[in-house]
Amino acid sequence: MEDLPEAVDQRLGEIETALAAIEDRPAVYDPADIARAGAFVCIDGSGHLRVERGYVRPEDEPPIDELAVSDPAPDDDVDLGDEAGERDGDEDAGEPAEEDEGLRPLPDRLLTELTAYRTLALREAVGGDPAIAYLTVLHVLCLKLFYRYGSDSCLEIEPKSVVFGAQAPGLADTPLAARVDERHRSWLQQLPSEPAELWDALAGFDSDSREALFAHCVSLTINAVHEAWNRRPAAHQMTDEILCASIATVTLSDAAEILGEVALRRLAGALPHLASLIRRFKGFETRRPIIEQTEALRALVAIGGPDAAAVLRSAIERGEFNRANLGAALRAAAGLGIRLQPSVVEAALGHDEAEIRLAPVRSSAPGRTFWRCSSSGSPTRMNG
Repeated sequence: MEDLPEAVDQRLGEIETALAAIEDRPAVYDPADIARAGAFVCIDGSGHLRVERGYVRPEDEPPIDELAVSDPAPDDDVDLGDEAGERDGDEDAGEPAEEDEGLRPLPDRLLTELTAYRTLALREAVGGDPAIAYLTVLHVLCLKLFYRYGSDSCLEIEPKSVVFGAQAPGLADTPLAARVDERHRSWLQQLPSEPAELWDALAGFDSDSREALFAHCVSLTINAVHEAWNRRPAAHQMTDEILCASIATVTLSDAAEILGEVALRRLAGALPHLASLIRRFKGFETRRPIIEQTEALRALVAIGGPDAAAVLRSAIERGEFNRANLGAALRAAAGLGIRLQPSVVEAALGHDEAEIRLAPVRSSAPGRTFWRCSSSGSPTRMNG
C-alpha cells in the first residue's frame, strides 16, 4: 500500500483527534438536575477512585406539577383554535406518534420464555465444546476473585476466598504469604482494568498462561482452616432428634447435607421444622432458587403422606415460596396429589413466568378438575 500524501495524512490525524475528543467529552448536566442529584464515591477493587453520578433520592424527585406543562396565562395572545387546527392537521398527515418513541421493550413474559430457550441453547453449545467450557469457568473465576463488581457472567459459580486475619498472627509476613500475594499482583497487572474486557484478554492468552491463571484462581478458594465454632458433626452421625433440631440453624453450606439426611430417613418429626425453614425465606425475592427451600421441598416429597402434603399446601397458599422456587413447589404439590385452592391455581396459570404457568397443578375442586390456559391466556377448567 502506497503512503498517503502528507496533507491527507495530517488531515486524517486531525479528524481522529476530533473524534477522540467527542467520544471522551465529559458529561454535562443541567444545573437544575445537579442541584437535586448526587453521586456514589468509593474505591474499586484495584484501589482506584470510582465515581458514579446521576443518582436522585426518591424524596428529591421533582413533583408532578413541575413536570407538567403550565397553562397559558389569560392575557397571553394565544389562538387556541389555530393551535387545535394545527394538531388536527398533524394527525391527518398520517404520521404515527409512536415512531418518535423508538422500539418498545418486550413484555417480561416473552423475555422470560426467550431467555429460557437461550439458556438451554447455551448449555448445549458449551457442553459440546470443552475449550469454551474451560474458558468460561476461568472467566467467572477471574471476575469474582479479581474484580469488585465482576458480575458479567451467566455462569452460576461463586468462588470464595478466605482472608486470613486473627487466625495466625504474623501470617501475612511469612514467605509463603509473600509469594501468593506477589503472584496475585502479577496476574492483576496482566488483566484488564474493566470486567467487560476480560473475556477478550483471556481468549488472547496462550494455553500455558490460561492454565497458570486457572491454578492460581483455584488455589485462592482453598480453605482448610480448623474453626472452633464449626464443630457440627456430620449429618449421618446425628440422632433423629438432633437432626430435626439442626434444621432451625441450617445454612446454604450445609442445607444439602442436613436436609438430604432428613429425606433419606423420612423423618415425619421433621415436618414442623421444615415448615418453619420454608417460612423463614418468605418475601425473599431473588432470581436464583433459594437452596434451603429447594432442599426442604425434596425432604417433604421424600417423607410424603398427608402430613407432608398439608405442610406443603399451607406454604404454597400462604405465598411462602419465592418466584424462583414456586414452580418446583407446584410440581411437588402435584406429585403429592395436593388439591390447591382455585384462586392459587388461577394465579399460577396467569403468572408471567412460563415455568410456573406450565407446572402441573391440580385444583381443589371435587372430582379430577385440571386447569389450563386458553388461547386468550385466561385459565379454564378441564374435567378429567
